[in-house]
Amino acid sequence: MPGLSTVHSTLGRRQLLQLGGLSTLGLNLGGLLRAQAAPTTIRSSSLPKIRACIVVFYYGGPSHLDTFDVKPNAPSEVRGEFKPIATSVPGVSICEHMPHTAKVMHHVALVRSMHHTNRLHDSASTEALTGRQSPQGDREEFATIPQFYPCHGATLSYMRQHETIDVPHAALPWVFHNVVDVPCQGGGFLGAAFDPFRIGGDPSKVSYSAEMFARPADLSIERLTERRALAERLATDPTLDTIPASRELKALYGKAIELMQSEAVARALRIDDEPQHIRERYGLYPGPVPEGVTDIHGRQLRGQNLLLARRLVEAGVPFVNVYDFRQQGQNWDSHANNFSEHKDRLLPPADQAFAALVEDLASRGLLESTLVVAMGEFGRTPKINGNAGRDHWPDCYSIALAGGGVSGGAVFGASDHMGAYPAVDPVTPADLAATIFWRFGIDPRAVIRDVAERPHRLADGKPLTALFA
Repeated sequence: MPGLSTVHSTLGRRQLLQLGGLSTLGLNLGGLLRAQAAPTTIRSSSLPKIRACIVVFYYGGPSHLDTFDVKPNAPSEVRGEFKPIATSVPGVSICEHMPHTAKVMHHVALVRSMHHTNRLHDSASTEALTGRQSPQGDREEFATIPQFYPCHGATLSYMRQHETIDVPHAALPWVFHNVVDVPCQGGGFLGAAFDPFRIGGDPSKVSYSAEMFARPADLSIERLTERRALAERLATDPTLDTIPASRELKALYGKAIELMQSEAVARALRIDDEPQHIRERYGLYPGPVPEGVTDIHGRQLRGQNLLLARRLVEAGVPFVNVYDFRQQGQNWDSHANNFSEHKDRLLPPADQAFAALVEDLASRGLLESTLVVAMGEFGRTPKINGNAGRDHWPDCYSIALAGGGVSGGAVFGASDHMGAYPAVDPVTPADLAATIFWRFGIDPRAVIRDVAERPHRLADGKPLTALFA
């Protein structure tokens, strides 16, 4: 395992029931009993395993050169318009338009040598969020295809399926897509039972809902009671255990009942219960819109997404995906006007919300047990194009980690002088996946099997153990 290239002294399901009938229960559950895995665990005597992970995914690909890996000494066509600023960690600088993050850098570690080979959004997102190359290769999808590899949260849910957890994995505020829904957000070959619990966001109201907690108008209390009774009978009827499909259905109904009774998660969605000053801290503007702020609804939701993620962790949800997607306004795919887009629209809400999340988790005693991962699917080209933009660049990019035992203020890996390729300690999405599982106390070398009984390790990479205290 390579060591830290730089370490500074100040280190610091899918919803399972839509209350509409058996056809809505997601009966594609072959993976529920088909996938077999030994729940191998690895423990560190000095580093307790984490209880939760929040992955903030900036869809479109933020520019590493204009966020966490500024190159002030590079030629003008590479360094661009932004300057570096000092942070709370001596010797570590980031973009001048990230002042809030700069103040919490003693809680944050950077990886500046991420890389893979996928140059398009769909395939790059798939590798970023599953740790695996898409079976379709480096291509965009223009027709819906089944997801093959499970995302990190689904794999974690599978490995911990025998634990009593109401909602093991949540995703918000939308399913993201380029042309079609990108096939990297669910259970894949593990089955629909391991899809995330999906939470929808309303930008105009800056609020959230999950259909599971909303009774359709045409579903009476009496009918709902009957369905609950049926579910309970199925869950306790031993004669059904002789039929594999029935065993899967019983497992699904059992999980549905748990979700229907999850008051903690239902309360977490009521984000307006949060004190106003906390909501404002994440980027809610209750009064006049600040000068220069556009797409106000989407911008506010971007911040509240991270606040909801914190509330879900407090409610006992171990894995939360937050998708910062273009339905909230401009996404990070800055082929044109890279600098004005980052400065005026993208970085301000992202910077404020990320720093607020880190500080909030720390003040509540949750940061050490919660790993926060902030990343996109790739970076941007070192050379600025003719439209004052930067294009897709998976050859080298940066991600940020906070909490979860990470050595705050550390920098792992380095890019070359142009930010084009890793110069020290290259890291892959498979290494990140292995790191996440390892921090949960799960051996990334454990094996699960797909529909054809082919074995797959949870992750083919190696955990970044040197980044953790």
